[in-house]
Amino acid sequence: MRQYFEKMDPLGSPLSETQIESMRGNCAKIEEIMQTIDAEVKRIKNVGVPLSKLNERGEMSVWQRIEYLVDPGTFCPLHSIFDPQNEESGSTGVVDGLARINGKWCVLAGFNNKWMAGAWIAGQAENNLRVTDMAKILRVPLVWLVNCSGVKLTEQEKVYAGKRGQGACFYRHAELEIMGNPVIAGIYGTNPAGGGYQSVSPVILLAHRKANMAVGGGGILSGIHPAGTYNETRAEEIINATRHFKSVPPGSVKIHYDVTGFFRAVFDKEKQVLDAIRDYMDDLPAYKPRFFRVAEPAWPKYPSSEIASIVPVDQKSVYDFEQVLARLVDCSEHMEFCPEFGPEVYTGLVRIDGYLMAVIGNRQGNFTEYPEYTKAYEGTGGRLYRQGLIKMSEFIALCSRDKIPVIWIQDTSGIDVGDDAEKAELLGLGQSLIYSIENSKLAMMLVVLRKGSVAGYYVMGGPVANNNNAFSLGTAATEINVMHGETAAAATYARRLVKDKDEGRPLQPTIEKMNQMVKHYDDTSNPMYCAKKGFVDEVIRYDELRRYLVGFANCVYQNPCAICPQHHMILPRMIRSQIVKGQQRNR
Repeated sequence: MRQYFEKMDPLGSPLSETQIESMRGNCAKIEEIMQTIDAEVKRIKNVGVPLSKLNERGEMSVWQRIEYLVDPGTFCPLHSIFDPQNEESGSTGVVDGLARINGKWCVLAGFNNKWMAGAWIAGQAENNLRVTDMAKILRVPLVWLVNCSGVKLTEQEKVYAGKRGQGACFYRHAELEIMGNPVIAGIYGTNPAGGGYQSVSPVILLAHRKANMAVGGGGILSGIHPAGTYNETRAEEIINATRHFKSVPPGSVKIHYDVTGFFRAVFDKEKQVLDAIRDYMDDLPAYKPRFFRVAEPAWPKYPSSEIASIVPVDQKSVYDFEQVLARLVDCSEHMEFCPEFGPEVYTGLVRIDGYLMAVIGNRQGNFTEYPEYTKAYEGTGGRLYRQGLIKMSEFIALCSRDKIPVIWIQDTSGIDVGDDAEKAELLGLGQSLIYSIENSKLAMMLVVLRKGSVAGYYVMGGPVANNNNAFSLGTAATEINVMHGETAAAATYARRLVKDKDEGRPLQPTIEKMNQMVKHYDDTSNPMYCAKKGFVDEVIRYDELRRYLVGFANCVYQNPCAICPQHHMILPRMIRSQIVKGQQRNR
């Protein structure tokens, strides 16, 4: 298959000085947005116990543990500012992402021990479920750095119960283990109640000498026989019990290493726990990269930092999608599938770090004499039409057959609307694409490059495809909403304007409401909001995109559940026949 993969078709071209100069203002706007995101990440890291005080106590922060544990330059953080329930700290208390440890990729997660000793707090359950979902979809080990003081009891109703409550994570651990996905835990500090189950549910438990895990902590034991009310006598009993359990906590190393044997090993120093995790990662099965690589890894011809000079923050401005892709993929080469069919959609094969990957994205601009089902208007980029929906469904089906993971790069204003679109069966074709995605069983990731709107956000591999979507990334230009704010305001208040006009009332009060709605949409669609509420899992700079793509590619090829031999693949052969022979399939 060397003829197919080692030399693909060239993609993209250098940017002119004129283009770079004309986009300097755009680059400045992007940097301004990202600095706001960076400031929030920094603020969250500084919440709680000062790092210096933590280190004086002989503890590393979760970020220090991650930095020591992970192979340099491989950590791809996710959910850095995720805060779906507006927690006091502005986060979920969990730090996670893709990581390579001792040469093998995993999903890595740890509790923020600077804030409430890593307690279960509002929004954390959703974060933990996303973490376990990632490991499940990518079929890679899950590594936990456990330092969890249990439930924040004053807000237990936000944490404990429900179908997606914190306890669901333990069932996910069991599911991963049944699938053959190992869960490894390095255990620090006091871990009672939920923290105890968080500690014991992994396969391998590696503990620091001061660590403990228990069904209940000292505080619970102190008040486990309630009498209905408290008085001074009972208060004194609690004081004495608390002092005792602080010095001799339940579930210490003496119990779970010397007696139960739950702890696989115990270490005197924090870093030794991390060294042991690295050793155990070395024991896990994984294909060597050359088994699946179709070519040697190579950088794009053009730097990804130039994407800021290509993609306008202004949602109404257009750009060349191929120029973006050329700055992300190996050698800036590709094999495009059905280039003349469904022109609003790009579908093709690329190499990422030497691995064969599929890419689906939205083209921008105008398309004359298209879509074919109407003469009333011309097609516009970002919108999905009949041919594009069919092409994506077919492409996904072929990727599924050939076991090629998919990268979605979304900038969509949704599916075409109106009677002509309905006659062309777009409603059914959109659902058919969803069916194709679900049927594929392929691991996918999403980049919301700019717009994620209406049903286009769903059908183009959005997070709602949560049996396939491992994670989603946003950028400084990301905007996710059911429709643009101006469109929503017009849809909401159009009849009111007509009524006001017909009845001779002033239009200004309604106009003010429309402008308020536009502002609300702006405030709840911007990159910061999208990351906070989990519409995307992380907002990153353009020059970081390649690193995440590499992490995803290495994860999905590390230990896949199914393999198609390269010389059995149909999709590249179909693409090559189209390119070489000029064959175009009619619909």
